[in-house]
Amino acid sequence: MFYRLLSVVQRQRTSQGWQNWSPARSGASTAEAHSVALPAQTQVVICGGGIMGTSVAYHLSKMGWKDIVLLEQGRLAAGSTRFCAGILSTARHLTIEQKMADYSNKLYHQLEQETGIHTGYIRTGSIFLAQNQDRLISLKRVNSRLNVIGIPSEIISLKRVAELHPLLNVHDLVGAMHVPEDAVVSSADVALALASAASQNGVQIYDRTSVVHVMVKKGQVTGVETDKGQIECQYFVNCAGQWAYELGLSNEEPISIPLHACEHFYLLTRPLETPLQSNTPTIVDADGRIYIRNWQGGILSGGFEKTPKPIFTEGKNQLEIQNLQEDWDHFEPLLSSLLRRMPELETLEIMKLVNCPETFTPDMRCIMGESPLVQGYFVLAGMNSAGLSFGGGAGKYLAEWMVHGYPSENVWELDLKRFGALQSSRTFLRHRVMEVMPLLYDLKVPRWDFQTGRQLRTSPLYDRLDAQGARWMEKHGFERPKYFVPPDKDLLALEQSKTFYKPDWFDIVESEVKCCKEAVCVIDMSSFTKFEITSTGDQALEILQYLFSNDLDVPVGHIVHTGMLNEGGGYENDCSIARLNKRSFFMISPTDQQVHCWAWLKKHMPKDSNLLLEDVTWKYTALNLIGPRAVDVLSELSYAPMTSDHFPSLFCKEMSVGYANGIRVMSMTHTGEPGFMLYIPIEYALHVYNEVMSVGQKYGIRNAGYYALRSLRIEKFFAFWGQDLNTLTTPLECGRESRVKLEKGMDFIGRDALLQQKQNGVYKRLTMFILDDHDTDLDLWPWWGEPIYRNGQYVGKTTSSAYSYTMERHVCLGFVHNFSEDTGEEQVVTPDFINRGEYEIDIAGHRFQAKAKLYPVTSLYTHKRRKDDVELSDLHGK
Repeated sequence: MFYRLLSVVQRQRTSQGWQNWSPARSGASTAEAHSVALPAQTQVVICGGGIMGTSVAYHLSKMGWKDIVLLEQGRLAAGSTRFCAGILSTARHLTIEQKMADYSNKLYHQLEQETGIHTGYIRTGSIFLAQNQDRLISLKRVNSRLNVIGIPSEIISLKRVAELHPLLNVHDLVGAMHVPEDAVVSSADVALALASAASQNGVQIYDRTSVVHVMVKKGQVTGVETDKGQIECQYFVNCAGQWAYELGLSNEEPISIPLHACEHFYLLTRPLETPLQSNTPTIVDADGRIYIRNWQGGILSGGFEKTPKPIFTEGKNQLEIQNLQEDWDHFEPLLSSLLRRMPELETLEIMKLVNCPETFTPDMRCIMGESPLVQGYFVLAGMNSAGLSFGGGAGKYLAEWMVHGYPSENVWELDLKRFGALQSSRTFLRHRVMEVMPLLYDLKVPRWDFQTGRQLRTSPLYDRLDAQGARWMEKHGFERPKYFVPPDKDLLALEQSKTFYKPDWFDIVESEVKCCKEAVCVIDMSSFTKFEITSTGDQALEILQYLFSNDLDVPVGHIVHTGMLNEGGGYENDCSIARLNKRSFFMISPTDQQVHCWAWLKKHMPKDSNLLLEDVTWKYTALNLIGPRAVDVLSELSYAPMTSDHFPSLFCKEMSVGYANGIRVMSMTHTGEPGFMLYIPIEYALHVYNEVMSVGQKYGIRNAGYYALRSLRIEKFFAFWGQDLNTLTTPLECGRESRVKLEKGMDFIGRDALLQQKQNGVYKRLTMFILDDHDTDLDLWPWWGEPIYRNGQYVGKTTSSAYSYTMERHVCLGFVHNFSEDTGEEQVVTPDFINRGEYEIDIAGHRFQAKAKLYPVTSLYTHKRRKDDVELSDLHGK
């Protein structure tokens, strides 16, 4: 069967069918740059005439910005947009991606009516196939998330799959998910329609005009240099697709935009003997690594192979993307998968094997936002083969960002500032995208890790910890220990264990947590972002009081937990600040805040101040000494009393530990457990670690990892930025009003918004949920993003979860909303509303009862084996 089809393929290799096919080219007016002069100045210049650039132009013009110039180096929609497979899918794992795709679907649906340009929009629906139970579980998790945000979807039987698409072989399947409102559309025509609407709103569009570089003065965009002359502007938007990386580095102030192109293949066939109906559902067979859609009565089918082919690593350029070389040998595994899924295609005539470049990013998420280095320089690129699905929503959010200063949704997971310069290496990008492209269809169980680009940033203790059984995960390029494998464990079996159920590391983490509670553990937390802020006079305190929400005018040596808020009162950062002396502060932030926090501080610090901001992350190794015997270990090593009388909570002091001087010791652990953080100059790191482990032997010391830390902090209701807190979360919504100086009469960023919120009430509250009827050994685990139901009505999603070894229950954190049953509008959420509800957590379609608790409380748990005997007693205020 396979060879018969290949013989047909050989005859088709000379066919010009695809080369002669192109979408309609009507509707959008462009100016030929060689005949029309560019304007001397404008407010915004957008580089890129594909679906991203035209979407940004469309939405900016809709929001009232008219002084916009869009430049395209070739013809509009002639880049990778032209070769897009045209599948619009809303089934995504991230909520923000689901929302972007849903908005795009609604936008494209009405675009033809708005512009008069035919876009080929057809609502076909999509069917996602599962060849095994783990895939079906993954689909069920996605299905439950789609339903609660208003996207219709359902898990369907194999009989129903066969009814919806009779040509499919369903005998090897175990289930499927149907998303009926997904669609297919001509991506090039969508781009042209968006450009036409933008043009009618005043946007000027010039094709065959290349941007040479962006001009920058004092950290601000001032204009662009093109091959046809200069244009002064305040804002520049890089929507250059696969060339966005090159364009970023060409600027006067180089900007890292980490993405890389790979070849992407799909085939086109002649119509079937009985042509497929135009509304035939799109098929995604991720286990077979392929997608299939109707194309003019025939088939368009491609996929994401296990061994992708990166291209343009050396920085090749071309004005318009010509069809790359066919490679049937490379496509053979996907072709075989297609024939297994649709056996009747064996005699079908092939028109063309299309090979086109697609761009991918280091973490499989698109890139948007403002550059951390240059104000006014925005980016929207790196769509990971989902440009059509994300184009409308991504363009809307970026336009909101530019016009209002922030988007209407939390887009941190897509923000350019989640990356640093360390991800801009061509070698790193080439290797990483070879892993990313197949991962798009790989089954991703919770807590999976990238394998490429590792050991990039490591603690001085890396080799020492690795030799003791550390298993690693990566955050912002930094290696962090997950847990430590005991010598008697089967390491190979542990590494290969991947599941939505109880993981094989369960017992290992349990022993680490037990040691933290009963003896003493060491966790290497060197990846935390660390800044020093100093001034020659009192400016440091004055400025920081305005930039941070808590009162930093504390005695020297005291530590303050504080938020760094935006104008809306949301958390730009959640951090701890130690006052080292009258004019110097030491700031500790989450690992992935290194670029974002630096950029935010630089943007808001007075330009004429003598404030010195220094990133000292690399200067200090951080050891977290957790447990009741931590005080004994440090006392013995420092010959100094470490009891609470001499070293109170949230206190910082420079001390000697062993032979090493200048160790910043802080009485905090980020978990609620007793202990100390040690910030050690890196040259002393190995010595201090060895001394701590040596002296700690008599106290039962052992290494621990971040999985133990996660369990400890979640059972104590400690919210973390980037997981539970974000730019749209305020302190009042998560019980942190005590960390805000609202009543002290001092101004700070976000104060007005918080005062208004305090008066009006909050519309969501961070809540802890303890699962009641959940069997840890047999039931699916909660991980994050599970829908929360109150009295049977959807009220929010979990933000993080962990198993509490103390309570012997699963604990989830999540925000509870109060949606009106009549209008769906959000209403005030009071503590009484939380406490009077009956709650359930939806895990892959199965709802588990849960008890709700509000912050701020520190919980002391006395527990017994039987579920009915669990006692929760609250101790207020820490």
